[in-house]
Amino acid sequence: MTKPIRTRSEIESPCINICVIHPESRLCTGCLRSIDEITAWSRMTPEARRAIMADLPERKGMLNARRGGRERNAAQRRASGA
Repeated sequence: MTKPIRTRSEIESPCINICVIHPESRLCTGCLRSIDEITAWSRMTPEARRAIMADLPERKGMLNARRGGRERNAAQRRASGA
């Protein structure tokens, strides 16, 4: 006799395996959660998870695109003679 498949009522994680923390917003650029939210996710109540999931679409605007990064900064230093 086979055991029935166990289903979980947990809210799935919004993680998309792009785990990079934005330096200014301190949010993951993949799932838009904070480090604290990511760390506590497995211990959160379903209500707390739902609240975070509801906030995620609004957080997208908090990520200011970085233009140029290291290459731009190095070019600026060279240009200024630093």
